[in-house]
Amino acid sequence: MGLKQWPASERPREKLMRYGVRSLSNAELLALIVRTGTKEESALSLAETILAQGNGISSLGTMAPEDFCCIKGVGIATASALTAAAELGRRIAASPKQDRIAIEHSRQVADLFMEQMRTLSKETFQAIHLNTKNEILAIESVSVGNLNSAIATPREVFHGAIRRNASAVIIAHNHPSGNPDPSQADLELTERLVEAGAILGIRVLDHIIIGDGIYVSLKEMDLM
Repeated sequence: MGLKQWPASERPREKLMRYGVRSLSNAELLALIVRTGTKEESALSLAETILAQGNGISSLGTMAPEDFCCIKGVGIATASALTAAAELGRRIAASPKQDRIAIEHSRQVADLFMEQMRTLSKETFQAIHLNTKNEILAIESVSVGNLNSAIATPREVFHGAIRRNASAVIIAHNHPSGNPDPSQADLELTERLVEAGAILGIRVLDHIIIGDGIYVSLKEMDLM
């Protein structure tokens, strides 16, 4: 069955747009580069064949265009696209990293999220991953709740932090009401996250709640 006959939510392109690129498997990512399959197999099936022939994702960077062309269903255009993608990956990995921003005050966190989150109609939970110098490694959207609560679990909050080998996290979410005063649920969630972080060896430095142009820091309020 071709990809067009798949349920929309399972197609690699739609999954990427809806859930983010990290939700895709290696084969699904490769299928987006391959784009089309053959009469016998879909783009995803062809991608799986390429991975099997190349002995996994790590070997793709060592394959020449003619190596790809030896795989049934791979023509010059697809071989060129795969080779170019591998070279882009190498160049990105070798390029100098930009200076990272170090978080020194809760105001910096509020400034990062205020304009984005102050007008949201649903509570959205974000996590900032930090290294040992409190420099930002990444900012990750953890979950979107309903009008009154941002549903987040320790597993969701720390999954990305573990993957990036983060030393600490700062968590933030918005209150659609515009009032950033923490609720009892906010305090209980923060306590659970601090406890989970202690077990994992990842410090939870602060929990910022964004309101309409104002914010509160649970750390500064001595609530964590």
